[in-house]
Amino acid sequence: MRLHALVLMMLLAPAAAHAERRCGWLDNPSTANWTLNDAGGGWIIMENGSGYKAEGMDKIPDLTTGEYVYTNATHGYACACMDVEMDGEEGISRIHSVRQLPLSRCRNDAAIRWFLDKD
Repeated sequence: MRLHALVLMMLLAPAAAHAERRCGWLDNPSTANWTLNDAGGGWIIMENGSGYKAEGMDKIPDLTTGEYVYTNATHGYACACMDVEMDGEEGISRIHSVRQLPLSRCRNDAAIRWFLDKD
């Protein structure tokens, strides 16, 4: 039994090792458009028209039940930390988890202040 557990852990470890935590503004400005904007820039999660869509979109909770800023009808943004896999370019390829945070966490982070000042 111990051997089976060890083998299972060894098999799962490489997949988990690729995930990284990114925290910032989780933005849904319009239908089927999602980005995460953090200290490293803006990362595409889903892009309407291009077909780009990260696996695990179902991990994004209903952000409107927490602290959320409406910008366009039901669309808007929230502060969140996500455990994700990156595609190596400008997008997120897989979402492992999403945790919504208070807006103050992102508002007080000088490294991502650019998001609020972009308009």
